[in-house]
Amino acid sequence: MQKSEPGSASTFGERLIGALLFGCGALSILTTVGIVVVLLTQSLGFFAEVSPVEFLAGTRWSPDLVPRSFGILPLVNGTLLVAAGAALIALPVGLATAIYLSEFASIRTKRTVKPALEILAGIPTVVYGYFAVILVTPILRSFFPSAGVFNAASAAIVLGIMILPMVSSLSEDALSAVPDALREAAYGVGATPYEVATRIVVPAGLPGIAASFVLAISRAIAETIVVTLAAGATPGMTLDLLQSVQTMTAYIVQVSLGDAPPGSVEYRTLFAVGLLLFLITLALNLLSQRMTARFRGSFQ
Repeated sequence: MQKSEPGSASTFGERLIGALLFGCGALSILTTVGIVVVLLTQSLGFFAEVSPVEFLAGTRWSPDLVPRSFGILPLVNGTLLVAAGAALIALPVGLATAIYLSEFASIRTKRTVKPALEILAGIPTVVYGYFAVILVTPILRSFFPSAGVFNAASAAIVLGIMILPMVSSLSEDALSAVPDALREAAYGVGATPYEVATRIVVPAGLPGIAASFVLAISRAIAETIVVTLAAGATPGMTLDLLQSVQTMTAYIVQVSLGDAPPGSVEYRTLFAVGLLLFLITLALNLLSQRMTARFRGSFQ
């Protein structure tokens, strides 16, 4: 194969493509840096008026009412409560689905079920939100009359359905990547298919499964529309899923509607909450990448 001559059209084309790809990568990095800079600069203005200790340790969130309080813990509580409820639904069901598709389903069934599950990921989140309000909440209130019109349980159920494809698809990929030699060795010593799946394949694919769990939880924490429509706007320290709560993302939507004057401390709470949410999701994504790297290197 002949090499391209210096200055030839093919060399110029390769350089142009390389420059375009570099520009796309640089644009992504610059966008991220710009977001971080805006969050930091606006948050510094907020923390100049509000103590970071009060913000991170306070248990009352009332930036609009006198006396004003800026304790973020009620919003964190609501966020984690909904995310935990979604995880209780999505993680076991998603893992069980992944085990079935990887170890027990026929090729035809796998080719049908897996794409059908992944279709759920393409449904707009606003549709999930209205599904929670119009269908899930009335069903919950028929069984639990004490449940509010807006409640954390409805948001958690629908959010669990929404992140289910992420758990099942990524976990199934992790299980399918386990070498067949491990399965054959287990069958060779008389293990049953159930024992092979639960004692050999799942432990071997655990780093990849854990990474899918972390990514799904990160997605649940960062979700906006479902919790805004279904969970309500009542920040508080509660573990009752039947009560209304407010998440960090729902509060960001509330402030973004334009009720708070720009430059005011109420307006800057938007960036302080956004910065904390950014740090939480960043930490979860870094943890997921570390687990994925460990999974990739475990069989090399």
